[in-house]
Amino acid sequence: MKYLVLVAIVLVVLAWLRHQARQDRGTTEQKPSAPPDTPRTPQDMVRCAHCGLHLPATDALTGTQDRRYCCAAHRDQTEA
Repeated sequence: MKYLVLVAIVLVVLAWLRHQARQDRGTTEQKPSAPPDTPRTPQDMVRCAHCGLHLPATDALTGTQDRRYCCAAHRDQTEA
């Protein structure tokens, strides 16, 4: 009986060691890389001629007379 208990303890210790080894291997392989430290430059903001929403100039739609709009619906409503 004492040999059966001894074998069970050894099996539990081996299983625990295998589990720890897998965790250690998994954490070193799956570390997320740090994002590069690139400074973000500010964008020019413009105001929608219809509703007054401020948005980046790259996202704005241009209408007649160099007016800027946040969406095509506002451009169409104002210039119709």
